[in-house]
Amino acid sequence: MAALDRADTFIVDVPTIRPHVLAMATMHSQAMTIVRLVDDEGIEGIGEGTTIGGLSYGEESPESIQSAIETYILPVLETSDISRVGETMARVEACVRGNRFAKCAVETALLDMAGKRLGVPVSELIGGGRRRDTLPVAWTLASGDTARDIAEGEAMLDARRHRIFKLKIGKRSVRDDVAHVGAICKALGSRASIRVDVNQNWSEAQARLGMAMLHDVGCELVEQPIAGDAVAAMARLSSSQPVPLMADEALTGPRSALALASAAGASVFALKIAQSGGLFATAEVAAIARAAGLGLYGGTMLEGAVGTAASAHVFATLEKLEWGTELFGPLLQTDEILAEPLKYADFALAVPTGPGLGVTLDEDKIAYFRRDRTGARLHAVKTGA
Repeated sequence: MAALDRADTFIVDVPTIRPHVLAMATMHSQAMTIVRLVDDEGIEGIGEGTTIGGLSYGEESPESIQSAIETYILPVLETSDISRVGETMARVEACVRGNRFAKCAVETALLDMAGKRLGVPVSELIGGGRRRDTLPVAWTLASGDTARDIAEGEAMLDARRHRIFKLKIGKRSVRDDVAHVGAICKALGSRASIRVDVNQNWSEAQARLGMAMLHDVGCELVEQPIAGDAVAAMARLSSSQPVPLMADEALTGPRSALALASAAGASVFALKIAQSGGLFATAEVAAIARAAGLGLYGGTMLEGAVGTAASAHVFATLEKLEWGTELFGPLLQTDEILAEPLKYADFALAVPTGPGLGVTLDEDKIAYFRRDRTGARLHAVKTGA
């Protein structure tokens, strides 16, 4: 049995290397909620809860993630055997509604602890264990400027860092967006795979026009062109358009995955650990997609290194990952929060091999980027609880 001895939950704000333009927000920095748990044997686990653009993307924010963990989830952990991760998270699920990002951060920290306790990577604690040691990684071209995006893509190809590119579109007219994508497809040619993410910003009529035009200019995949709850419309688009539709915001865990697969609402599922509610739930979403004959893509909420490492461990267990991943979040930030950065080379990310997540925080960087800037404020746990 393992009992929670202490916990620390805090937000770090790290600037991005350039403005990251999405349909609903323009990001100049990323806020990451980090949870650090320590058990009564001194074993530490870390997790991350990260979303995009505060509340402009979804119903959770860095502040709400921190509040949910400190106010509602930690009291459940105080009375749990935290070495039993599945059982502990089932208790959390029974006591806390929604708040998938907060739950994911806590589950990640518990799995990090479990892996360290057993001396194995987190990937060995999920499904049938690790199947791959590297993951192909896409880069998002999201400056909004065509010439700048082309130059950035060329630089990534030259450095052998990325050859899959996703373009964020949806703020301009459909025809202007397609012209932007078409110019990039033409410039990068067969050297790269080009996809787009509309972040739900089109109507069904716009999506029908846009998807047809995008196919004609060489775009290979269209991510969530319309609202995620418009399942019937997604099914109509999936069945009528030649370019594959990938579900993202439509997926909020296994139940939504089953409903979407049953409705034939997408050809590809974007897997996201926070959006699914944790690593175990993500594995379930992947299993549903595989049973339905759908393709898989390892998505991101632009997590920092901790969340990226956690995602990589899940994605490393998948038999097939036809569309690669986009685990580039740490590369979008101006600074690193790990003592030893994740390794990117030859268009891929190396999945960490150490016990647990296989990563360690750089305490000096954490102290610098912490929003409170006052150092750790520990959550005291009642002795014998």
